[in-house]
Amino acid sequence: MSTQDWEQRVAAAWAAFEEHTRTAPGGGSPESAADFRAVIDALVAELPEDSPLGFFERACAWDSTGHSDNAVPLYREALARGLDGYRGRRTKIQLASSLRNTGQAEEGVTLLTPELDAPSDELDDAVRGCLALCLSSLGRDREGLSLVLGALAPHLPRYQRSMANYARMLVEPGA
Repeated sequence: MSTQDWEQRVAAAWAAFEEHTRTAPGGGSPESAADFRAVIDALVAELPEDSPLGFFERACAWDSTGHSDNAVPLYREALARGLDGYRGRRTKIQLASSLRNTGQAEEGVTLLTPELDAPSDELDDAVRGCLALCLSSLGRDREGLSLVLGALAPHLPRYQRSMANYARMLVEPGA
């Protein structure tokens, strides 16, 4: 098995799932969700048993089919087994989201807050968005709004500086 071939087949499975849930009434049936998880399980079975990538993909499949509770331990295991880099960061974002969905938003905040200082990449806004949701679930809406405005500001065609300042003023006393 080549890694590139496996990655392409996983990407194809996800693309088919996304297309199905986009076009199916109500996003798809429980049977189609179980079928999708079986496809991912079959792909994961091709990896070494202790591969952190396998835990990550299985967590994503459970999460994407509405079972954050089943995803949480798999995300944790992926991180414990050393998943790092881009997928490690994705795992933290998705784990924090699942933690929030299962009533553990504080742990999501704890997990994502250090990511604000991590090396920048295309996931920065996702970190801020998910962290904002966790903060909002804890009644810390001003902090969450500040993060979202701060993430939005660079993408605006105008008013970037103003929005960045407003974001800062939401959380800095006397600003």
